[in-house]
Amino acid sequence: MTLPSRKTLLGNVLSLAAIAWIYGGDLADALRARTADVSALVELPSPIRPSVVLALAALATVVAVMGLVQGKVEGFKGFRLLPIVLVGALFADLVLAESRIPIDSTDMASMSLQRFHKLAQALSTQDAVAEDPRVLQPLLEELGRPPYLVHGEPLTAYALQVRKDCEGPVRDAPGVRPGTLLYCVAPERKGAWVTLVGLAAEKRFGAPELLSAEGKVRFLLVQPAIAEEDPPEPGTAFRDAPAEPSPAFRDAPAPAAEGGTDGGTSSLQP
Repeated sequence: MTLPSRKTLLGNVLSLAAIAWIYGGDLADALRARTADVSALVELPSPIRPSVVLALAALATVVAVMGLVQGKVEGFKGFRLLPIVLVGALFADLVLAESRIPIDSTDMASMSLQRFHKLAQALSTQDAVAEDPRVLQPLLEELGRPPYLVHGEPLTAYALQVRKDCEGPVRDAPGVRPGTLLYCVAPERKGAWVTLVGLAAEKRFGAPELLSAEGKVRFLLVQPAIAEEDPPEPGTAFRDAPAEPSPAFRDAPAPAAEGGTDGGTSSLQP
């Protein structure tokens, strides 16, 4: 029996492996997203495209195997089908990628958390931060919808839970729905820690948990407003002052409220 060259055989094997890895994974994700408690996906992926690619790859594999059994020579076109399927599928993905959102769920959730922090910070006075849920609730309208799916269904809006007398950011939030912002106010309203229920950055599917990266919960601290300095006296030259730093996620350890509870909790959901 005459076999095709080693290069041709290797090309077919590698093409089949790449198709199985890429599109088999896409199909598995599309199916799992329909049943997972939380999926770090903005939209529910369709299983049709990867299913079509896998079906074409299976057909091309059958043709190639039949060519081997029948002793087809190097020029047999059936030995070119698997590489063609792979290249064609990748090209179609490249074209479709132009209409997709390039930011993943973790980055989008982090941006929403930063946006809420900025808006809540604007409500702070020189003596205290805001704590009234009725005042904070309208801020959620500026955030859009959470970048998560729950059992395959997209969340329509963020929710808010206000906790009082906290000693630090929330570290665990069992039973809280994904897309909920936890606004944990310190005693005497001297600050407020903001966290978000979603998924860890390293996970794509799983049970709801606090947004985190590398095992560290992502949170931002809302603080009382800084008093404005008195205007300079006439004839005094202005001096450059350091710009206020933009909010950054704080990963340093902080004491959590005992048992994940606090002096009081108020929840608002759309």
